[in-house]
Amino acid sequence: MTNYRKLFDLTGKIAVVLGAASGIGRASAHALGALGAHVVCADHDAEGAVQTACEVAVDGSADSYRTDAASGAEIVQLADYVLNKHGQVDIAFSTPALNIRKLIIDYDEEEFDRVMNLNLKGAFHFMRSFGRPMIQQRAGSLILCSSMRAQTLEPGLGVYAASKAGIAQLVKGFACEVGEYGVRVNAVMPSVIETRLTAPLKENPEIYNTYAAHTILNRWGQPSEVASAVAFLASEASSYITGSSLSVDGGWTAIDGPPTGLTRTRPSE
Repeated sequence: MTNYRKLFDLTGKIAVVLGAASGIGRASAHALGALGAHVVCADHDAEGAVQTACEVAVDGSADSYRTDAASGAEIVQLADYVLNKHGQVDIAFSTPALNIRKLIIDYDEEEFDRVMNLNLKGAFHFMRSFGRPMIQQRAGSLILCSSMRAQTLEPGLGVYAASKAGIAQLVKGFACEVGEYGVRVNAVMPSVIETRLTAPLKENPEIYNTYAAHTILNRWGQPSEVASAVAFLASEASSYITGSSLSVDGGWTAIDGPPTGLTRTRPSE
């Protein structure tokens, strides 16, 4: 009989979280560590990465490493560090992203490159750098952070959305290339999550409430709710899932606009 509890156990696994200093990355480092993995907390914010590693290490095991997620060379160095220190990499999750909220006609080339270099090209470098050792191990779970903006957007988010849609396609492409080696590749697609990236929106109550109303659950999500999905995709509980982008969006993409507010008919008591 299948031991379902053990399917979620990450004891003995080496996990890397890029973007671990805050938000979804920080929460994911905590989740993976709580399930037994040793977590390498990487971030451009070295102090933040150290802080997260210290938090994870209270009840688990972790270390930290400074990495610029927009630099292919530094992502290679991160992979080399993990392999040299730990001898393997079983789980790799990347979260860093940049959004410059502008109409496409107002974008300049430098801004376009900044968004694409971090969001899409960074994901490309991450998959290659950690995919190679996983192929050699013939096992591993790669997880990227896409967005529900890969499917639905609004004015001013075209470039950001294109980068996130690109991640979803890279996930599919890489999954079909490495599946024969036992490597799985997936993404999570959050909607409005209370993080540093969305803090400016939260400061405006009207925007905050409008975005909450776009979800079926009528609220913003928490980083821990995305982290739980990441932990699932990292574990053997998702062993038959690859090439997928998992929506963690409170139902935003399940409906066409905010709920209408129609009163439901209650079942007879």
